[in-house]
Amino acid sequence: MIMNVQEIKAAHKQLKEFKYNVTKINKGYTDKILYINLSDNNIKSKDVPPVMKEKFTGGKGYGLKLLWDATKPNTKWNNAENEIIINTGPICGITQYSGTGKSLVVSISPQTDIVIDSNVGGYFGPFLKFSGFDSLEIQGKAKNDVIIFIDGVNGKIEIFEAPLEAVDSHILAEQLHEMFADDERDMKNISVVSAGTAAEHSLIGMLNFTFFDVKRKKVRLKQAGRGGIGTVLRDKKIKAIVCKIPGVSGNLNNVIDLAPIMERGKRFNKEMRELDDSQNQMRKIGTAHLTNIMNDYDLFPVNNFKFGSSKEAVKVHSNVYKERFTQNVPDGCWIGCNMSCAKGVDNYKLRTGPYKDSIVLVDGPEYETSSSLGSCAGIFDVDFTIEANFYCDTYGICTISWGTILGFVMECYENGILNDERTGGLKLNFGNSENAMILLHQCAKGEGFGKIAGMGVRWMKNYFAEKGWGDAQFLFDIAMENKGLEYSQYVSKESLAQQGGYAMTNKGPQHDEAWLIFMDMVNNQIPTFENKAEALYYFPLFRTWFGLQGLCKLPWNDVEPANNHESNEPAKVPEHVDNYLTIYKAVTGFELDNESLIKQSERVYQYQRIFNIRRGYGLRKHDAQPYRAAGPVTEEEYESRAERYDKLMKEKIGVDPTGKFTKEKVAITRKYREEQYEKLLDAVYFRRGWTPNGIPTIERLKSLGMDLPEVLEVVKPLQ
Repeated sequence: MIMNVQEIKAAHKQLKEFKYNVTKINKGYTDKILYINLSDNNIKSKDVPPVMKEKFTGGKGYGLKLLWDATKPNTKWNNAENEIIINTGPICGITQYSGTGKSLVVSISPQTDIVIDSNVGGYFGPFLKFSGFDSLEIQGKAKNDVIIFIDGVNGKIEIFEAPLEAVDSHILAEQLHEMFADDERDMKNISVVSAGTAAEHSLIGMLNFTFFDVKRKKVRLKQAGRGGIGTVLRDKKIKAIVCKIPGVSGNLNNVIDLAPIMERGKRFNKEMRELDDSQNQMRKIGTAHLTNIMNDYDLFPVNNFKFGSSKEAVKVHSNVYKERFTQNVPDGCWIGCNMSCAKGVDNYKLRTGPYKDSIVLVDGPEYETSSSLGSCAGIFDVDFTIEANFYCDTYGICTISWGTILGFVMECYENGILNDERTGGLKLNFGNSENAMILLHQCAKGEGFGKIAGMGVRWMKNYFAEKGWGDAQFLFDIAMENKGLEYSQYVSKESLAQQGGYAMTNKGPQHDEAWLIFMDMVNNQIPTFENKAEALYYFPLFRTWFGLQGLCKLPWNDVEPANNHESNEPAKVPEHVDNYLTIYKAVTGFELDNESLIKQSERVYQYQRIFNIRRGYGLRKHDAQPYRAAGPVTEEEYESRAERYDKLMKEKIGVDPTGKFTKEKVAITRKYREEQYEKLLDAVYFRRGWTPNGIPTIERLKSLGMDLPEVLEVVKPLQ
């Protein structure tokens, strides 16, 4: 018998109620933090200290500062001390410009043992702010499954045990939207954060943030995917966090001057209408438009990043996804976003798993998922990708990590490191979509080889090496992880700058810090080490700024003004940068220019690096990359692009490849590329104001006003 929501609700046991006065937002801020400790059910509203606002701005900056203060250098991810912190930012929640609904989630990662931050859409972040809080800080662990309810209508926070709700997100979200809404019209005023059953059994659990699609009349999911924060959520016995508000109206952020925001919003919307179809078709295909572009430029990860393209990629061309996505619906994941890139596959009939034969809405696939749950595993079947996308979402699994895990596992299987005995009978060769799906369902249940796969690439490479199942060097070369985080889905071999954009990140190889492949590899705009270092200084800091403000990066450069190519620095899209500077001033009353914007970000960026150092990481050795990210590991790999590699050997290395065996050419290429990466590290560290070992210098911190006592305590002994 299927229980209705009233029966489910009747089983709730209230553990704590906390009443508060909803703080009105002023110039984009409430200056309040909601703190909840689940170990003792302590709830309190805390003021944001002025120095925190001044130095850390908002968003992930707030999250980093709160997490630093709440934890010790050796606090583990599953210690009650660890926190999940969901943050907004001053621009978060405005509805007059596209891409302003992002939340920034921060925690100590189960995968990396350092800070992870994840940027996510959906309505929860804005709703949290409209309920009176810039940040939600959750510490401690509950004894039994609980739901946290933030009632921004009545000014009330509740914690209650919730034994009967589903765990998997697509069901749980529907239950909670129905449970807390007054009627169907009120469904849009609810947002839910949850994980899923796989987050209970793996290190790669992610969070789903909901929004109610009024056109479809369905609950939809957006993901804070990276680093295992969903695993932390379920370890804390949180089944869901629910936020409810009275509704969204014109100027809830109480900005200084609404007129310039509206003017810039209209200008951007005009660009979307007139230019999107000829540029990226975000409104029709979303980020999945990149699949064929990446394949054409040899950047599409195939068979665990071994290759950058495949003749079979035509089966997963963006036009194939375009046919699957529902068209002509406003697919924005926050109100007022005209980019409408949150595409979905409606009325999809599942073929496998516990929800077989169910008709579901699949959110995505986005580009990263189209590759990770596809070409990276040698699978070119959109139905596999769409179904795996759905199950990853509802189970609470990061699709990027899972796909890179699949690629690694399959290459290990094909090289005899894994066999049928070790995988429990699963033949996990490249392209085996049937067994790949079985493995996904195993991971969700914590069973069979799925439990091992769910530990992630770093854990597996060490485990396989310790078992003596394969050559350790080969395992480390093909294990596409850095700092414990799996690589996102671009082949970086021919772009030295992108190698740095992945491996020099604070949190691990995620493309949201610096995506420099086209500047570097295709357009040759940054040919020298100094050019690359400048790009690896500017772009990570510019992109960090989105995470301080509660912004999505896609409206910045996924549609560009028609005359952008005429600007001095087209890669920076200066007209859109000016939009953001104008909006920031209009919201907060404070004026920024390009330089002060970067400085605002750099304070937080340097702080995150030092946070890593405080935890025993953050040094040069931790910025090492797997060789697969830099060049051909195997002879097969070299031969697949022999003409290119031979040409580079002759022109760049100064060695004539004629008459040399492939094994020798692989070794020569490797020595050169590893040396190039070390030179890049030197150049980037110098530009970022770091020592040759990757430590921010005291001089640099003083110039930023970040010479805080707790920061200096960490870096002084390492200068």
